[in-house]
Amino acid sequence: MVLLLCAAALIGYLSIQLRIVPIVGFLLAGVVIGPHQLGLVATTETVEAAAEIGVILLLFTIGIEFSLERLAAIQRYVLVGGGLQVLLAVAVTAGLVMAFGADWRTGVFTGFLVALSSTAIVLKVLAAAGRTTSTLGQGSVAALIFQDLAVVLMVLLVPLLGGQGEGPLEIARALGTAALVLVVVLVVARKVMPPLLERVARACSPEVFLLTVVAIGMGTAYLTSLAGVSVALGAFLAGLVVSESRHSAHALGEVLPLQILFSATFFVSIGMLLDLRALLELWWLVLLLAAAVVVVKAVTGALALSALGVGASTAVAGGLLLAQIGEFSFVLQRSGAAVGLEPAGLGADGEQVLIAVTVLLMTATPALSALGDRLGRAVGARRRRPAAASAAPEDVPAPGSAAPVLVSGYGPVAAELAAGLRGRGIPVTVTTLSPDLAAVAEAAGHTVVRGDPLRRNVLEEAGLFTAAAVVIAENSAEETAQIAAVVRQLVPDTPILARPVDTADPAELAPAGVHRVVDTARTVGAALTDSVLRRLGRGVAPPATTPTPTRSWTSPPTPTPPARTWSRSARSCRRRPGAWTACGRANATGCTCGCA
Repeated sequence: MVLLLCAAALIGYLSIQLRIVPIVGFLLAGVVIGPHQLGLVATTETVEAAAEIGVILLLFTIGIEFSLERLAAIQRYVLVGGGLQVLLAVAVTAGLVMAFGADWRTGVFTGFLVALSSTAIVLKVLAAAGRTTSTLGQGSVAALIFQDLAVVLMVLLVPLLGGQGEGPLEIARALGTAALVLVVVLVVARKVMPPLLERVARACSPEVFLLTVVAIGMGTAYLTSLAGVSVALGAFLAGLVVSESRHSAHALGEVLPLQILFSATFFVSIGMLLDLRALLELWWLVLLLAAAVVVVKAVTGALALSALGVGASTAVAGGLLLAQIGEFSFVLQRSGAAVGLEPAGLGADGEQVLIAVTVLLMTATPALSALGDRLGRAVGARRRRPAAASAAPEDVPAPGSAAPVLVSGYGPVAAELAAGLRGRGIPVTVTTLSPDLAAVAEAAGHTVVRGDPLRRNVLEEAGLFTAAAVVIAENSAEETAQIAAVVRQLVPDTPILARPVDTADPAELAPAGVHRVVDTARTVGAALTDSVLRRLGRGVAPPATTPTPTRSWTSPPTPTPPARTWSRSARSCRRRPGAWTACGRANATGCTCGCA
């Protein structure tokens, strides 16, 4: 595992430097260290186990990003588009194989192998491009969902094609069990999961929350696999279960690092299956079959998507995006080999040819996706503007409405700020990990996203990229600086204001990206001192005796380091008696001298 991770990190880094999609780097890393090449990893049992976890976590996170409502909205895509894609791919492949002399059983079996696309690869490419919820993403995901459902039936039919297996009644029983499991999972999603995650979140323990979410994902995948449903589909259903909870964004943020780690392991494990010697011996056959698979999958996929009325551009792009052989084809291949079936009737070479074609097409998927986008734009240029509109973020404000303000944390000061902004027609979105504070914010009429504001997905769901400003009202200056650094990296031009509960040091917060610091405790202290001195007849406290500025601090729009500017402004104010109050008044009209 150490060798695997080191190779994945190194070759993944090199692929980024060469502007190659990291997935390709992970596949190549597996080819290099696998038992057939350098032999750094001689046995693959542990790697295959980690790879299966990677598939589960990947589908689990995709399910969280979806929801039952969104799935219901694309049910026509699943049944019509996905069904047509599988049927057409199986029929065309079987016809071609039979045309070259194989029997119909071998033809149908090969059609099963070709009809399945790589769920992990396609979803990774869509997620990297931010197109999971676009029309292209929905059509592709719908096809993948149907394929995963079809795997259940294919696994049952392969023994029959080989002259073994159970009769029709046994197949009907297995399918009925799988359908019952799906219904139970969906009921749990509505009735059990929301209160369960709410209770776990109230424990305020990141460790317990993470363990609970992972247990839900992997446990559901395991239970559904016992009923004959693929672990991938079970993991996707588990994600849908979690998506029904108000803590779905929090769950996604916690699981994503694990998903990235294990997904990389999965892609490395696929690369380890390839034997380059077999590829060199049969390179012409591998290239020929790879080209044939691309043509068959691209054409059948495009026809299936066209039947949904998505337009020529989306259909062409979707067809090429799905034009590879999936990881679950290996499962079917092993089942077929046990009953005497070989891909395309190739005999002993069938397995290595299938592996070589699969790895080659998986590696080429990002390039095929880019090619599909270019061809789609060329074919359907008239649909570019509607397509762009459909892919726009859901949280873009309507024309004429005010851009929202994102508030991280929700204490008394943040609540007062949010109420004041909302009273002036400015929408507010609040992020917090506390279920109680989230409930208070929702009761006040604000949009609330539960989750860690250090996680990009939480900030995205909260509308960071369309926010007019970000206000960080967390407990500590250290936490404030961490959040500000993440926000500045994602949206460097968005104003960041901070009001930490503990002592605020602008010299620490300014380098993190904070534009203005409001120190409530010092503001109250200065006002109280001034009131006491006035009551005692001593007047306003001399500015020279003020240890540090006590109201707020604005980062100057100059390249001068904020800490030195702060000190210089403070000295300037001390040199001019009365300048402190004057600057504070002028600051409301735009003064940025840094004194107030």
